Amino acid sequence: MAVPATLPKTRQRLILAVLLLSSLLIWLDNTILATALETLADPVRGLGANPAQLQWASGSYTLVFAALMFSAGALGDRYGHRSVLSAGLIIFAAASIWAAYAGNPGQLITARAVMGVGSALIMPATMATVTWTFTGPARASAIGLFSTSAGVGLAAGPLLAGVLLDHFWWGSVFLVNVPVVAVALIGIAALVPNFRSPTPRTLDLTGLALSISGLTALAYGLIRAGQLAAWTSIQVWAPIAAGLALLAGFVIVEMRSAQPSFDPRLLADRVFGGGNATLGLLFLAMTAAGFYGAFYLQGARGFSPLAAGLINSPAAVGVIIGGPLGIRLVRRWSLRAVSATALTVGALCMGSLAFFGLHTPVVWNVIGSAIQGLSIGLVIGPVTSALMSTLPLDRAGAGSAVTNTVRQTGSVLGIALGGTIMAIAYRTGVEGALGTLPEDAREPAGASAEQARHVAAVLGRPDLADAADHAFVHAMHVGALWSLLFALAGAVILAVTQRPGSPRPAETAARPVERAEIS
Repeated sequence: MAVPATLPKTRQRLILAVLLLSSLLIWLDNTILATALETLADPVRGLGANPAQLQWASGSYTLVFAALMFSAGALGDRYGHRSVLSAGLIIFAAASIWAAYAGNPGQLITARAVMGVGSALIMPATMATVTWTFTGPARASAIGLFSTSAGVGLAAGPLLAGVLLDHFWWGSVFLVNVPVVAVALIGIAALVPNFRSPTPRTLDLTGLALSISGLTALAYGLIRAGQLAAWTSIQVWAPIAAGLALLAGFVIVEMRSAQPSFDPRLLADRVFGGGNATLGLLFLAMTAAGFYGAFYLQGARGFSPLAAGLINSPAAVGVIIGGPLGIRLVRRWSLRAVSATALTVGALCMGSLAFFGLHTPVVWNVIGSAIQGLSIGLVIGPVTSALMSTLPLDRAGAGSAVTNTVRQTGSVLGIALGGTIMAIAYRTGVEGALGTLPEDAREPAGASAEQARHVAAVLGRPDLADAADHAFVHAMHVGALWSLLFALAGAVILAVTQRPGSPRPAETAARPVERAEIS
């Protein structure tokens, strides 16, 4: 069988640069928001958002991103991945402007959900275009460079957010997306062919409804547990149970479909299924750790947004180095040896926050973030490359959608679980200091350390601020241990499923494929 018509190498490189810029936009936005959470929680400088609202501001984006991903892959296969990518960028830019001028947490949450629509269109179209453009080892290398794009976003996001938050209002962190989109759209129009599958799939509206309603109900129940500081309430377990049932129905519907947009049967493959489970758990652990990490440096330790970004920047450098390095190391050894070992090291770095306190030397944050970033880069690049290399070319859009859906679902659960674990542990730790407060001050002080510090400033109670800081550190320790366990579970799954005999990216990427349709 023939392979797609080969594009000139110069054009391939330019296409890759444009796609990396589009991918960079998503990583840039995620890290910028994480840096801005502390400001958004502030009643004076931000929106006074409580922990649940901050979880939804992050979670609404990733939830919609995850639920729409497989439908976006089907749209790209049918109408062309360039068309879908361009539409996603335009939606993302418009929603970014909306988010920048949101007047309350509810508007911000809604705008973030619309941004998730844009990201859901961008990501699978980007990965599918890479798969159509490159063949053989070049494809694995191109996919590995997306870890570099992630690292650049991780590095630039916090630093850029720090500068903006130090000089402008919080909404400026969203407006930075607009010029990036403009440059990407120009490059796409000039360079990227409109690849599409020769066998387009129908849109799966039933699966879309089941997946988004299931994820929403599950996330609502998990976040509600943090608000109530309890897991036994019917307001917690009923939506969780409903969400799980809806997601089970989604899987059944997709299994019975002749042309599923999200094909669970792909996950039955040992390499593809095991690698996706690993990435899902890794993103769950990363997101949970990142959610409380920003509050630790800016809130409990009192660093400015820019200083916090500089402290965490070694993690981004580590990801930039780790992605391409991982691809090369896997060609010499094996995915199991390289990535499972790296993920174990990364898990230990996440767990090391259980030993950090209010006066821990900052150098330990810098060292830990650098090692963790390098470890994550050694996992995401090689594992993603291995997954994409197991897919038939005419399922590139659907397969990349499955992978990215699993990753974003891990992020949704990480935000919901990480924030809820932190909220419950914080409330337990600060409860003893609330008894002497006026009745109308107890609820906000018990909701988050940020609001407790505001109450302490208004009432002139430095003892309350001190109690809130110590309660937060206790909550961070609990969360760090859970992040450690989730990441270690991913390392175990990777070691078991990628045992000797599993195909390597460089080997599987060279198999024959069908001819692409280009318009």
